[in-house]
Amino acid sequence: MDGYRFIHLIHRYYPFRGGSEQYFQALSERFARDGADVRVVTTDAWDLEYLWDPGRHRVDVPFQRHNGVRIYRTPAHHLPAANLSHRVIRRGMGELSRVAFPGQLRLLRELSRFGPWVPELPALLERIGEGADLIHPANIALEGLIRESLAFARKRDIPAIITPKLHLGESSTSAVRRYYTMPHQLELLRQADQVMTQTSIEADFLIENGVDEAKLRVVGLGIDVAAVTGGVDQRVRSSLGIDGPMVLALGAAAFDKGTLHACEAIIDLNRRRSGPISLVVAGPIMSNFQSFIDDCNPEDLEHVHVLGYVDDETRTDLLAACDLLTLASRTEAFGYVFLEAWANGKPVIGANAGGIPAVVDDGEDGLLVPFGDVARLGDAIARLIDDPELATRLGTSGQRNKVVDTEDWFALVRDNYLDVLGTRT
Repeated sequence: MDGYRFIHLIHRYYPFRGGSEQYFQALSERFARDGADVRVVTTDAWDLEYLWDPGRHRVDVPFQRHNGVRIYRTPAHHLPAANLSHRVIRRGMGELSRVAFPGQLRLLRELSRFGPWVPELPALLERIGEGADLIHPANIALEGLIRESLAFARKRDIPAIITPKLHLGESSTSAVRRYYTMPHQLELLRQADQVMTQTSIEADFLIENGVDEAKLRVVGLGIDVAAVTGGVDQRVRSSLGIDGPMVLALGAAAFDKGTLHACEAIIDLNRRRSGPISLVVAGPIMSNFQSFIDDCNPEDLEHVHVLGYVDDETRTDLLAACDLLTLASRTEAFGYVFLEAWANGKPVIGANAGGIPAVVDDGEDGLLVPFGDVARLGDAIARLIDDPELATRLGTSGQRNKVVDTEDWFALVRDNYLDVLGTRT
């Protein structure tokens, strides 16, 4: 890839670690190793909620280099009464999307510049974008970033690839789906030169909603197995005082991620069983999860360990130590943590929602439960704890059949880049 200059644009990036962030970090660093000049543009948000809540954490480093990649951060701005303003605007956009009316698209486009509000982004792109060959933004729910990326691409006459990260929720009427599939968001995807989805579920939905099938590429996810395995299980078990069954919820702790339901399931199981099951929650804590924890009876949380964001060593120790991983979420385009668990030979539980059913085969390498069904989630946890042979079979199957090496994944993505660059020459 010598001589190519790529701009990748995502709401958060290194040193933050999350599914979307790991996707783009792997992509950016691998292209850099191949000789491309890769520049990542991101915001100064550390907590996702900082994009609409100035009271949350941010990254105060406007520029840095990491593993051959230049990282530029543009500040997120906030309207007065930011938290309320954000909710009002996004709720209003969702309601405006329900029924078509004259001027609907124009109004939605105008409101989208506040999601997130990054007024310095166009100037930053102009400053660092001279000679760029391609721009690749992500996350259609933060369409303000994609909107500016496409405007830059049109101005420079370069191709734009979008990774939408659609969250389709638990059904066609899900409130989650509404905020990822608004008319102006789908319009942006139709304007892209290529759309890279992570599952066929995501791709099929976009085809049904007017995105040209010829532009779509299903790329899945790859993983650096060595980076997520080799943890020391006793190190984390000893530090937490856990010597029995351990369930891991890894990732953002939030209602939509099913973390509240995992807590409720563990609390209910421990009320009914003779031996305790421990739940470890590791990942950034969203406000709705914190409120849930604050309202719980402390006795019910005796075997619930809320760690917050953890470093890479602790993460691999947790993966080595757990008996199973749960991500019964309705907001996943894929679910990177499934690959991390499978790489360690661990079984997984996912929600039958979003892109997860295209990743987890129920009864083959994990179990699927309805989103929000605490009883079914508890039954699935108990089933895997009580049947070690089943747990081992599911984890081994995922390890053997679902873990794709980063190099194989990158080869697919690189071919897609070369394809879209070739169509413009």
